[in-house]
Amino acid sequence: MKRSTERILTTHTGSLPRPPKLVEMILAREAGNLVDPEAFDATARAAVAELVRKQMETGIDVLNDGEASKVGYSTYVKDRLLGFGGVSALRLGMGDLREFPEFAQRMFSQVLTTRIDAPACNGPISWKDKRPLSADIAYLRAAVSGVKPSEVFMSAASPGVIALFLQNQYYKNHEAYLAALAKVMKDEYDAIYRAGFVVQVDCPDLAMGRHIQFPDASTKEFLKIAEANIEALNHALRDIPPDRLRIHLCWGNYEGPHHKDIPLKEILPIILKARPSAISFVGANAQHEHEWTVFQDIKLPDGKIIIPGVLDSTSNIIEHPELIAERLVRYANLVGRENVIAGTDCGFGTFAGMNTIDPGVTWAKFRAMAEGAELASKQLWRSARRVARPAARKAVASKAARPKTRKAAARVAPRRASRLAAKRPSTRKATRRAARPATGRSAARGAVRRAARPAARSTGKSAARGAVRRAARPAARSTRRASRLR
Repeated sequence: MKRSTERILTTHTGSLPRPPKLVEMILAREAGNLVDPEAFDATARAAVAELVRKQMETGIDVLNDGEASKVGYSTYVKDRLLGFGGVSALRLGMGDLREFPEFAQRMFSQVLTTRIDAPACNGPISWKDKRPLSADIAYLRAAVSGVKPSEVFMSAASPGVIALFLQNQYYKNHEAYLAALAKVMKDEYDAIYRAGFVVQVDCPDLAMGRHIQFPDASTKEFLKIAEANIEALNHALRDIPPDRLRIHLCWGNYEGPHHKDIPLKEILPIILKARPSAISFVGANAQHEHEWTVFQDIKLPDGKIIIPGVLDSTSNIIEHPELIAERLVRYANLVGRENVIAGTDCGFGTFAGMNTIDPGVTWAKFRAMAEGAELASKQLWRSARRVARPAARKAVASKAARPKTRKAAARVAPRRASRLAAKRPSTRKATRRAARPATGRSAARGAVRRAARPAARSTGKSAARGAVRRAARPAARSTRRASRLR
């Protein structure tokens, strides 16, 4: 996986605004209507190509397919797997909305304009159709073939988030349900890895699950559930190198109170046990921005990378690049600049037809993130150069000051002796010249200078000039006498 070794890289969580024509086809299929497979394939392929082009244009280094063909980041598996024929039993407790029923009603009426089909698991889970997975890989391969992104990733639902949205009505307990999901989803994770892409597993269950799925559980009880989810995930990812894996966690991609969110410091020790090297998490919204300080107390293990959100995915406000840079520098100063990649809080098209952010604003946010990452890079790499230069000069001077070996010392000694000899007379003739008293013009000039110094100090410029003339007369006479004697 690419690291920010030369500058801060940029990426995002996964889902992006889908073209209207593709959304129409996805929702038609979701409603049970027939959609021409060839027309869908052509539309999805074109959509992925366009999304890749826009990501490149807006400065995204590590990009993806925008999850274009999927109805949702978590529920898409119902169309690929057997065992999900039960009646929809989705019951999201939304613990943070209980205290604000009027707001909850308004939020759901505005956001949930389309029905989320989330059938329960009522039978053994197995693969029904792998063609959609193969098609997604083919779309992305074709889209990136003509461009050169820093890296490419593809998202997949984790066993835990599938269990959150598609309720279990068949397996004896939560652990057995997770094990069945992990066994089947392993095929998808491995296929993405073999295609040459970084695998991102979406795990909002590890944070959002606390107040949505288990609002009445204690923190201790929830952490035990999260541990089980991580264990199942690690088992499914066992054949993929950690540095080809990313994990995303969030507390729900909706504009709500979020005052019941479990703190990052509570779940981070468990998250760090997950196999993926890179951890994507919320860092820009008002409930979680302060949590950069968590890394003051919890050390990031060697080999891990963080992808903090520097863009709020629930607000149409475009973050200022200087604010983005400030957020990135905070993290970099704690965990090391090479271990930070700029990211987003969550996706910008979590479910088809449910965009809360205007598509144009989404791309403007990406451009701001690229600018902010550039500002942060200049600050972080410039400060590093300032620290490195004095140290380098000191090391060079120290190295030059003393020879490393006896042989080197033996070579240096004659050179030093010759330099010293050059500074003093080495012959009898030179010695006699040095001992002979100065005469002639040089003596006169020396006498002038000596006589001028005290005069200049005591009486100023005019006195100095007079003293110079008086001193010059006897010096000149002595010079003429000396020349006649020769």
